Amino acid sequence: MQKGLTGKNTKRNLALTIALACVAPLLSAAEIKGTLKPGELSVGSDLTYPPYTYLEQKQPSGFDPEFIQLIGKQLGLAPRFLDTRFANLILGVNAQRFDLVASALYVTPERAKQVDFLSYLKTGSSLMVLTASDFRPQRPEDLCGKRVGSIKGASWVPKLNKVSADYCLASGKPAIESREFPTSPEAAQALLAKAVDVQMEDPAVAKITVQKLQGKTVISSTELIYPVVIGLAVRKGNQALLGELTTALGQIKQNGSYGELLARYNLDEPSAEEINTALGTPAP
Repeated sequence: MQKGLTGKNTKRNLALTIALACVAPLLSAAEIKGTLKPGELSVGSDLTYPPYTYLEQKQPSGFDPEFIQLIGKQLGLAPRFLDTRFANLILGVNAQRFDLVASALYVTPERAKQVDFLSYLKTGSSLMVLTASDFRPQRPEDLCGKRVGSIKGASWVPKLNKVSADYCLASGKPAIESREFPTSPEAAQALLAKAVDVQMEDPAVAKITVQKLQGKTVISSTELIYPVVIGLAVRKGNQALLGELTTALGQIKQNGSYGELLARYNLDEPSAEEINTALGTPAP
């Protein structure tokens, strides 16, 4: 009789052990990785901004989706993108609608008070000219006396105006003539028509433009101009997920897959100094 009870207890204990073994990984994934759902990495992204985030044949495409796929592979998590307008991304991650934001989000001191950042990308602007032209500008100071085409409202236009006043005119050189267009393709058409001498553009957009124009234009600048740091954003205080993402980023840097991705999109990795500046924190 006692032996029979012991057998039943053993079976019960074994069943309980199996049940806990099945549940434990789920609890561990949610707790250690800091995700909302075990096995899933939910991503808030404004999928209307090529080449960084956009929909192609109803699938998330662009730099950030490719980057998140690399990260998800390292973490053993399946990415799920939630198309969210840009103005609602920080609100959404803090309201736990998704785990993180990956949407070409600029890192600023003001935003760093609302979310925790993992800085992973540096963008800015590049200079694009006609391939047939002998003009090969590298930096804004090379643009004195030139007509520069840009998309209307570009962040670098006021900076160009400052270079024009503080450097060109102050040095006795002709001013930079900034010409703004409603869209980037229209600025590119102006370059093709020789209505401007050079186009200033986001580096990833410039790379796509060069490809679409099939060799009629070339990116002349070799370094990013007016660099801006971009970061993944997680809910403030979600150190578990931030730590996992940081580790995964280190892994894809080491295996070379991240460097290949940066090269394909004509983008760079930010330095520690640039990240500290973007966050508004003093250098260590």
